[in-house]
Amino acid sequence: MKRRAAREEGGDWPSLTQTPRLVEGTIVIIDLDRFGEYVRERGLSEYNPNDVTGLLSSLVEDLARKRGGVIIYGLDWNRGTEEAVIEFPGVRAEELREDLERIAREICSQGASATIVALTAHAGPARPQRRREAYQSSTPRRAAARILRKLKAKGGGYLYINGDTKRICPSQSTARWKG
Repeated sequence: MKRRAAREEGGDWPSLTQTPRLVEGTIVIIDLDRFGEYVRERGLSEYNPNDVTGLLSSLVEDLARKRGGVIIYGLDWNRGTEEAVIEFPGVRAEELREDLERIAREICSQGASATIVALTAHAGPARPQRRREAYQSSTPRRAAARILRKLKAKGGGYLYINGDTKRICPSQSTARWKG
């Protein structure tokens, strides 16, 4: 009776039958830079976890647990995580700055680099079935993926938070290719 009355009167008692809606939150995409080259240079397997992909797996999982994030795509303990898409409902991107900088620095300490994009936008309840859906299923995810591609084209090693770009760790193999 109390639930029905609260719902009819506009009270704050949550309805158990409401469909989840879009909420403001943060979309984070993390991608290792020039990882194929990194693997070849060190003679590692692309299909087994190594120091960097294992570290990224644990860092992504820890961040999601700490901040209440939903791992949309990419966490892979069997092969190691090379890229990840995470959404944080109710969290602004600026609140994640320290955690994301720490992730970038830890990846850098392993001799690799990562590009990280964090955008405050509306996050939805849908979980994609495929990689393409993870990056393209919503306008904010498409925007984050577009920013990620541009930063990776500049050499990677960037942290982008709502328009603020900071170079955390330049890609080790970038200097060789700039000629």
